[in-house]
Amino acid sequence: MKRLFILFLFTTSLFGSHVETFRWSDGETYLSFLERNKLPLKPLYYNLDEDEQQLTEEILSGVNYHLSKNDNGELSQIFIPLNDELQIHIYKHNKNYFFETIPIVSEIKTEAFVLKIDHSPYLDIIKETGSKKLATIFVNSFKSSLNFKRDLKKGDTLAMIYEQKYRLGKPFSMPKLKVAMIEMNGKKNFIYLNDDDRFYNEDGNQLEEFLLATPVRNARISSEFTKRRFHPILNKYRAHLGVDYAASSGTPVMAAGDGRVVFVGESRGYGNMIKIQHSDDYLTLYAHLNSFKKGVRGGSGIRQGEVIGYVGSSGLSTGPHLHFGLYKDNDAIDPLRVVQLATKKLQGREHSAFLKLKSNYNESINLHLKNETKFEKESNLDTACYFNNGGSCVQDKLQDTANNS
Repeated sequence: MKRLFILFLFTTSLFGSHVETFRWSDGETYLSFLERNKLPLKPLYYNLDEDEQQLTEEILSGVNYHLSKNDNGELSQIFIPLNDELQIHIYKHNKNYFFETIPIVSEIKTEAFVLKIDHSPYLDIIKETGSKKLATIFVNSFKSSLNFKRDLKKGDTLAMIYEQKYRLGKPFSMPKLKVAMIEMNGKKNFIYLNDDDRFYNEDGNQLEEFLLATPVRNARISSEFTKRRFHPILNKYRAHLGVDYAASSGTPVMAAGDGRVVFVGESRGYGNMIKIQHSDDYLTLYAHLNSFKKGVRGGSGIRQGEVIGYVGSSGLSTGPHLHFGLYKDNDAIDPLRVVQLATKKLQGREHSAFLKLKSNYNESINLHLKNETKFEKESNLDTACYFNNGGSCVQDKLQDTANNS
């Protein structure tokens, strides 16, 4: 019954309203956002359960959020993405404000392009597509196996096939590279995204090696990662954007990789917390710490395996554990699917399945090479799809007041 009421509320309130798009600024917290917009703190934060309060701390700087105002200029609805699947929805009804988390409605398109090298893959992709994200993904995917500076020549060819999510008619979240090729010294070099969401070369060898297997030794996983699930009892959408490691209080916590501390301090939900920025746009988060290791401060350089703090239950925690979060390009990802000790070589049935996948990828990318597929700029649609109502998209005119490059 509640879901039907919300759908009716959306339908009746969005039409005729004014929607604006903004970027979540550095240093903005959910509570400071509520205070700045003169929104009531009690129903929109302090009355939330612990899981919901912790989710508000997952809002990352740089994400686009949307404000809807009524004819009187009052905030009627707010949509704040938590990841590429789930968003916070704040809405006003009968003079009261309400909080919930709802799925993000987006469209996934498979796109591709081919281009000739003029300066470098990074600069040429940006020139062709206008996207630093596509350029970064392409270059990072090959960096451990190829030397562009030494072996790449003007006139060499590159190609990529990727998936892009669209929300409100515009690219949303990071593109997902499926297969990429670059020709160097007359040889085509490929990488492939396998069904396990890891990249492999043509021989079925995994390319990426980055983080420690676990930041806490001899710990038990008490809660795994999920971007979105519907709780059948609470009748709410939930998310757990990290992995919880249960361990006794005081157990040392180690940095998962080399990097630089970008935050060390206290938050209400996550308690004592450390964030470390790594290379390749990775960021790790360590929460509910009992204390920090002496000398760990903002700007500190950190080495992989270095102790940075100690397990505790600070913040909104029911017992001692480490909440470990991993982000790439401001998107929460499952640490257990990325963290590893050594590269993996596919064998047996996994290798056979990969060979079939590789064959399909090669057929697709060779077709694009033959046709010299050009990048097609997506037209900026002026409609906003906020939710899916029985297959139909509830829309409203969108005024974009932010730089969405």
